[in-house]
Parts: sequence; C-alpha cells; structure tokens
Amino acid sequence: MILALTHRSFAGRNNERLEFLGDAILNFVAGEALFDRFPLAREGQLSRLRARLVKGETLAVLARGFELGEYLRLGSGELKSGGFRRESILADALEALIGAIYLDAGMETARDRVLAWLAGEFETLTLVDTNKDPKTRLQEYLQSRACELPRYEVVDIQGEPHCRTFFVECEIALLNEKSRGQGVSRRIAEQVAAAAALIALGVENGHD
Repeated sequence: MILALTHRSFAGRNNERLEFLGDAILNFVAGEALFDRFPLAREGQLSRLRARLVKGETLAVLARGFELGEYLRLGSGELKSGGFRRESILADALEALIGAIYLDAGMETARDRVLAWLAGEFETLTLVDTNKDPKTRLQEYLQSRACELPRYEVVDIQGEPHCRTFFVECEIALLNEKSRGQGVSRRIAEQVAAAAALIALGVENGHD
C-alpha cells in the first residue's frame, strides 16, 4: 500500500504501474456494473456514463473524502506547490490504491471496494441526460417552472476522517418532504439528494 501512495516526485519506484493496473480495473468494474444496471442502454450511453464515473474529478472528490492527500509521499517540490491537493495526483493515487488492493486481496475485494466507493455516484446516474448531473437537471427543471431553487443542507457527518459519510437534505417548494442523500463527500450526497428529488417529482425513475 505504501507504494500506491508514492508519487514519482518522491522516488523512482513509485505508483505509476499500480495506477495503470488500477485504471484498467476501475474501467472494467464500472463498465460491468453499468451493463447490469442499464440493460436497455446503448453502447454510446454506457460509454458516457462510465466516463462520468471514472473521470479525474470524481476520483479526486472520493480521494479528498478519504483525506488521501494526507498520506501521499511527495517530493519536496510537489509538497511546496500543494501537490497533495492537486486533482490529477489524487485521482492517480486512488487508481494506484485500487491496483494495490487487487494485488493484495484479489479481484472480488477490489470490485467490492470500487463499487462501495462509487455507490453514491451510481445513484445519480440516469439515461435521461448523461451529460448533466442531477443537481443541474433539478435546477433547470425548477427554473423552467419559475420555482425557487433547491436548498441543500448537511444534516449529519459520520465516520472517521479517512472514511466519512455525509448526509444531506434537499428542500424544494414543489415537494412536501425533503429528499435525502448520502455519500463520501458533500458533493456526492447533494447529487444523490437531487436525484431523489427528481424521482419524487416524477421527472425521472432512476433506471430509464
């Protein structure tokens, strides 16, 4: 695991090979899960959904949720320039971690870990519009009806710093009850809550 957290700026023996392996595993696991979850989806739709799941921004958000940057081994230059906060470095380290889990514990454990990390993201996916996230779709839906924009509130944070779960409520005027979401970051929890609101409004069913 130490090697997975070692950036090339720190040592010649670093996490780049593990990153390569983890990237392949991540893409396979995400693709397999999408294939099962959306049986009527076309290849292009599945490809766009997978791209959303495995993009650097998504991985960096997950890594920040684990405070992975605090454990990275970086060279002095990267430390001074704030490399432990950089999206690309965090995303690469998370992929390397997946590769290390695969080598240490096997494919089933790696698959279970990836699916657990991406669970919140999966809940926000829909075939209605694979290019816009649930918060954007909800906002545009409300704006088209001249309604107030949604209000998001973090109501609870549970777990240790390296493994937190955020609980968010989304309040909109068109619904009597607040929708709820949870995830390893506030952003993911808000997206899940927005997706739940769209379902409650009857705009989406989550598995079109």
